[in-house]
Amino acid sequence: MDRQSHTRVTAPGAGAAARGARVTAPGAGAAATGARVTAQDLDASPLRRRRPAVAGVLTAALVGAAALAGCSSGQSASSVASQAVSAAEKGASAAASAASALASAAGGAGSALASVASGAGSALASAEARASEAVSAASSAVSGVKGGLDAKGDVTVGAVTTGTDNRTQVQLTVTNHGQVSYKYVIQVNFTDESGKVVDATAVTVPELAAGQSGQAAARSNRELSGTVKADVANAIRY
Repeated sequence: MDRQSHTRVTAPGAGAAARGARVTAPGAGAAATGARVTAQDLDASPLRRRRPAVAGVLTAALVGAAALAGCSSGQSASSVASQAVSAAEKGASAAASAASALASAAGGAGSALASVASGAGSALASAEARASEAVSAASSAVSGVKGGLDAKGDVTVGAVTTGTDNRTQVQLTVTNHGQVSYKYVIQVNFTDESGKVVDATAVTVPELAAGQSGQAAARSNRELSGTVKADVANAIRY
């Protein structure tokens, strides 16, 4: 039996280990093609050697699909590609328009919220200004009486109610605990749940004889919302 010859391939500079590696020639076919086998080819993994082939197959498949699409519709591949690009551009334009509309709507909502906040702030400032004016007017009515005596102990505050005109009102009972007849000027402050003054008014009570009692109603200058309380801020008799 004839023995096949073996070809010894030695990598340059590899030393004794490289010289011991043998590669069997595949026969006359390899010799005819003149292919040379190197150590780098032997070390390469099958997956790495297959990547170029796989990429080529995928590329060919994509080109074939484009050609088939063009043929099936009676159009050339370039025409189909042009239509696809045009559709993509239209989609991008529609998306840009939608984004612009959303941005515009968001801007409008922001402006509306800012307007509401501004209006609420203005209303609050206006209410506080009116409350301050009312307190100042009521205080001036009391301090304008000369020679008056403190009479807060003569005034009893009743329940706070809402009148038919939707204004807050409270009934006052005034008893003259002095030895002579007196008239009264009473400042009533209306406050909210936190104790903040929201309105004020001054009430006058006609002359009461010593030991006599009288009734008076204090009414707010405007409609007040929420829970409202009434306190006697100042009262004098003269």
